[in-house]
Amino acid sequence: MRLAQILSLFLFIRFALVHGVTSNAKHYIVYMGKHSHPNLESVIRANHEMLASVTGSLEGAKEAALHHYSKSFRGFSAMLTPEQAKKFAESDWVVSVFESRTNKVHTTRTWGFLGLDSIEQYRQLQMEFSSNVIVGVIDTGIWPESESFSDEGLGPVPGKFKGECVPGEQFALSNCNRKIIGARFYFKGFEAKYGPLESLNSSFFRSARDSDGHGTHTASTIAGSVVANASLFGMARGTARGGAPGARLAIYKACWFNLCTDADILSAMDDAISDGVDILSLSFGPDPPQPSYFEDATSIGAFHAFENGVLVSASAGNSIFPGTATNVAPWILTVAASSVDRVFNSNILLGNSKVLKGFSLNPLKMETSYGLIAGSAAAAKGITPENASFCKNNTLDATLIKGKIVVCTIETVTENRREKSIFIRQGGGVGMILIDPSAKEVGFQFVLPGTLIGQEEATMLQNYMATEKNPVARIYPTITVLNTKPAPAMAAFSSMGPNVITPDIIKPDITGPGLNILAAWSPVAIEATAERSVNYNIISGTSMSCPHISAVAAIIKSTQTSWSPAAIKSAIMTTATVLDNTEHLIGREPTGTKTTPFDYGSGHINPTKALEPGLIYDFDSSDIINFLCSTGASPAQLKNLTGHPTYCQNSSIPSYNLNYPSIGVSSMNGSLSVHRTVTYYGKGQTVYAAYIEHPVGVRVTVTPSKLCFTKNGEKMSFRVDFTPHKNSNGSFVFGALTWSNDIHNVRSPIGLNVISV
Repeated sequence: MRLAQILSLFLFIRFALVHGVTSNAKHYIVYMGKHSHPNLESVIRANHEMLASVTGSLEGAKEAALHHYSKSFRGFSAMLTPEQAKKFAESDWVVSVFESRTNKVHTTRTWGFLGLDSIEQYRQLQMEFSSNVIVGVIDTGIWPESESFSDEGLGPVPGKFKGECVPGEQFALSNCNRKIIGARFYFKGFEAKYGPLESLNSSFFRSARDSDGHGTHTASTIAGSVVANASLFGMARGTARGGAPGARLAIYKACWFNLCTDADILSAMDDAISDGVDILSLSFGPDPPQPSYFEDATSIGAFHAFENGVLVSASAGNSIFPGTATNVAPWILTVAASSVDRVFNSNILLGNSKVLKGFSLNPLKMETSYGLIAGSAAAAKGITPENASFCKNNTLDATLIKGKIVVCTIETVTENRREKSIFIRQGGGVGMILIDPSAKEVGFQFVLPGTLIGQEEATMLQNYMATEKNPVARIYPTITVLNTKPAPAMAAFSSMGPNVITPDIIKPDITGPGLNILAAWSPVAIEATAERSVNYNIISGTSMSCPHISAVAAIIKSTQTSWSPAAIKSAIMTTATVLDNTEHLIGREPTGTKTTPFDYGSGHINPTKALEPGLIYDFDSSDIINFLCSTGASPAQLKNLTGHPTYCQNSSIPSYNLNYPSIGVSSMNGSLSVHRTVTYYGKGQTVYAAYIEHPVGVRVTVTPSKLCFTKNGEKMSFRVDFTPHKNSNGSFVFGALTWSNDIHNVRSPIGLNVISV
């Protein structure tokens, strides 16, 4: 046994003895809501005393406790048996007790595509006004030496920031600067579930330093400094920068090996709110289905952030199918992923001189043509041709694939494409062509020359291989193609609505660039880059679209410092577009299928218009409570969320009347009316007129049909009447309401499920 293995075993045994993981103890969060304790020490002392009443001793309480939540709300996480957890749940002092779950991370050109490079006003806002805005990023940490985190040109750290730069393994106080103004890390929740970090992986840093790359990528997308001539081996070459390069970053590393536990997330959110961040960016979420808001750490933490004026932007997930969107609470800005007008082609030259269009991030040059063989024709002994076609481990005959390009297929959409190239290389193969119609636009990286093709190219390839005695091919290195059409398109992986918890709230809220995004990277994170150390990497996911939206929120916050999270959210949503660069409705990859607000929410973000939206739909925490009451929330559930006794009014307001920027009715029985209030932000008098895109089978009228404003900050209410004349057969029908004064167009999508007329 190697020394490292012995050390890992020792650490695990020690960890098990201390925290009791060999018993039936599990990691629970004990949430106690708001508190009046004067300081951290007082909270910890009270928590230990409370724990001791269950564990039997103060020493046992200190060993069991892992996290203490003491700033924005009170609570702790601890290793408890189910019986001990039940005792806490029965206590009058405790709001709720729930097990800590695991969340997964939702894993240059984009700002130009969004129309910002040519607008001087926006460039000035990006640098000058955003310098007082602080964006908290809860993720896998940061690589502070990256050029993207230079603090050149930035002034002093904003005085409102109360956070810390916590030193740790290969991360010193000097790694923070005027760009990275705070850095913390959290691991107790992770270790309680999975054991010591050392027993799982030798490539990590017990500090805020990022060994995975994901957190570095998201942070630089939000607020990365301007870096000229950035690329991934020449691909996507250009000037890399964040959407708000003048903004400051506060880093909260709560994710390890791309997994994040509820207990660590909640601790990070508690700190971030107290530290004084303006925006929180969360590129992670639970596996679907979305947990109840009242038992979901992210939803609870985000509610406290919302109460404290912090906008939370979170990724919707990469789960492809309807009803899989996560982070869907109405107080969270939920982000889907779409493409930009750029593709990465790694084409294939066949022996008959035909060229097939392929897609990948392939920097490797193939000097000559090589023989082609289908994986199904190279099955190892005892393996069926079908199973061999998937090119998985130990399924291919090395004597047949040696020196050849292997043609593989996909078994499931979620499987690891990169692994296939590793197995082919192990068998002596020199290249891979992967038939993968569902993900061909996603830029995958392989350990040897490799590319993805769609069904049309696959048919041509298979016909050539069937008619040619000795078929050969050559895979070209990737070329970057710009100004492609149509764009944007919804990414095939992007999770979709409807909202499975509160379906009257259309989710996701917005979409932004999340396909093949270039940003800073950790040079030690080589698994995702096909074993090549890089400083900038191209990856895809709603993890990548979320920080784009977070950056725009930061810019808006810099110009509208008094705006609430809901107001910023409204500005982003109501100014979005549902059209691509061919002036057609945004389609969905890979075939351009028709989309709805369950794909893109209110549409694709338009940052310049979001700065001056004209009208705002605002709401606060009391509106949220009324909304939850209308969905049937009990006083106990409300207490779970708010942390203090909360009761519903006798006559609840219908859930579809939350003053949300979109309009959804998930169960419409006959005619009904929806109410909204808008706030005018502009100069002088103006008149907004209502324009309707009618959902199929529903008549829509707006009263009043015109809103006449005389001064900035004025509020006006209106009613939207829906009169159905046919059922929607269990599915939603969609339309839109747009208020326009010929300068600003304030658009709200409408989604209705007509049960009866």
